[in-house]
Amino acid sequence: MQPNFQKPTSAFVAASWAALLVGAITYLSGLWNAEMQLNEKGYYFTLLLYGLFSAVSLQKSVRDRLEGIRVTGIYYGLCWVSLGIAVILLTVGLWNATLADSEKGFYAMSFLLAIFGSVTVQKNIRDAAQFPSTSVDEDDVPTVR
Repeated sequence: MQPNFQKPTSAFVAASWAALLVGAITYLSGLWNAEMQLNEKGYYFTLLLYGLFSAVSLQKSVRDRLEGIRVTGIYYGLCWVSLGIAVILLTVGLWNATLADSEKGFYAMSFLLAIFGSVTVQKNIRDAAQFPSTSVDEDDVPTVR
């Protein structure tokens, strides 16, 4: 049985992109302005990229399975493990960082917002691809001869 998907509304698409951009830009601006060594900034930057990629990959794997597209168990498990590792590494990094608690919370919340946004943006893109475009194709326009 194929699931019945609805086309995402413009408001939900906009909110999803806003969550992704606000989360990622806020996280990155915090890194840019942080008084920490460059290697620490690189660590947190890499965690953001790793987290975003693993979250999108997990969402795609879950959706593929839901739609009956074969996903190997090893890849599916790896997606879950990767996202978990990204969150654990961020948690350990922030736990041991010499930052104020408010800064730690800032990084954690902007990271999670960006992860949520990336999953919903990927979902919206996939949902929208299920529906034919509402724009007019060149083949549908009559030509004058």
